[in-house]
Amino acid sequence: MIKNEEVYKIGRLGKSHGIKGEISFQFDDDVFDRVDADYLVLEIDGILVPFFMEEYRFRSDSLALVKFCDIDTQERASELTGCDVYFPRDLADEDDTPTLASLVGFDLIEASNNKKVGTIASIDDSTANILFELEDGRLIPATDDLITDINTKDRTIKMEIPEGLLEL
Repeated sequence: MIKNEEVYKIGRLGKSHGIKGEISFQFDDDVFDRVDADYLVLEIDGILVPFFMEEYRFRSDSLALVKFCDIDTQERASELTGCDVYFPRDLADEDDTPTLASLVGFDLIEASNNKKVGTIASIDDSTANILFELEDGRLIPATDDLITDINTKDRTIKMEIPEGLLEL
């Protein structure tokens, strides 16, 4: 059984495309192409299920058409519409700088005192100023100037958080 902490969200499936089982895939992270993955993980009725890819092709920087194995009709593909798509953390290339999407679930640590500030629940990249949204709702700027260390093994991010920011 795949656990939530073993994967991170990279996108969402859209409408079926054509009659042979292709489906549109809106993604935030193209890690599935960079590391030559065989499968993606879909959330179906709250359960994480691996789906092996037969093929995919890019339509834009953030949209691909995916053909999953054993999904051979428009009707079968339509059943997957709206599913969130996840990628296994252990397949992600750890030599590269982690993507923003892969940082969800990491603990945020104050560098000056090594105290846990919170856990990153989501990334707000809707503006030029990217923010970490913590589980308690607080927002922390996700700027390289404040980040001192990212430890992918321990799933922690150390930051120099400006004085007073946590009290807002």
